[in-house]
Formats: sequence, structure tokens, C-alpha cells
Amino acid sequence: MRVRVGQGFDVHPFIEDPDRPLVLGGVTFESDRALRGHSDADVIAHACTDALLGAAGLGDIGEHFSDTDPRWAGADSVAMLAEATRRVREAGWEPGNVDASVVTDHPKLAPAKASMQEKLSAAVGAPVTVKGRRPEGLGSLGRGEGVACWAVAVVTRP
Repeated sequence: MRVRVGQGFDVHPFIEDPDRPLVLGGVTFESDRALRGHSDADVIAHACTDALLGAAGLGDIGEHFSDTDPRWAGADSVAMLAEATRRVREAGWEPGNVDASVVTDHPKLAPAKASMQEKLSAAVGAPVTVKGRRPEGLGSLGRGEGVACWAVAVVTRP
């Protein structure tokens, strides 16, 4: 069996837009702020997508879901993750798991952690774990200017 590992990263800034939802891990949070982005700006789903694509040697999220392509404007990032996973399987790889670390003080992730993991795992067809990390006041994330996520994915090929 062959095993490969991929790493993904995404970051989006907060914006004041009462009409735009704040979506993380496929869960919509009550918030007076949202994340700016071409799709729904779900940094967790984006980092997981990037990690899986990288592990399979399929490039990165921008190559598959360009932020200049109008087809992806406002897109559901969990659906994009599911499509990326389909492409990973089509290339002969099977997702083993994905582990994501989210850096933010807002929103509080713990109450939605199980729901996020369930939605992401369903899209991947393998376990996806989500961990929240506080930025401890450091840098732009510590000032509450946005949300960042790092993810690692394992894929296997018999």
C-alpha cells in the first residue's frame, strides 16, 4: 500500500456584511461579521480540500476551483470538498483522514465541533477532525481580523 500526506492552508479576513453568513466547517454561525471570499469563504473546508488535493498530487484548490471562475461565486465549500474528494478517488487514491486546526477567537468553535466534523467527514467519506486554537492576541488573527486553518490529509493507494 502507498501512503501520501498533504498539507492545506487557508485564511480569510472578516468583513462587515449583514447579508453574508459566517460559515466554518459547513456550519453557519450567528455573527455580525462574515468572511470575505469568492465562495462561502469556509476556511476549514478550503484547507481540507487543499490538503486532500496535495496528498493525491492533484495541485491545489485554486487550480480546481478558481476564485476568478464565476461558477464558484458563492459556492458551498463543503460541496467543493466533496467534488475534490471525488477527483482524489478518480485518481486512484482513498482518503484516510483529515485533521484541521483552526485559529480564531471568534466564533467559539466548541459548540459546533461535532456538527462540523460530521459534515466534513460526510463530504470526504473518511474521518475529519477539527481543533480550535486561540491566537493569544498575536498578529492579525489575534486582533480578530480573520480566521486561518491548517489541515493535513492522508491518502492511500492499494
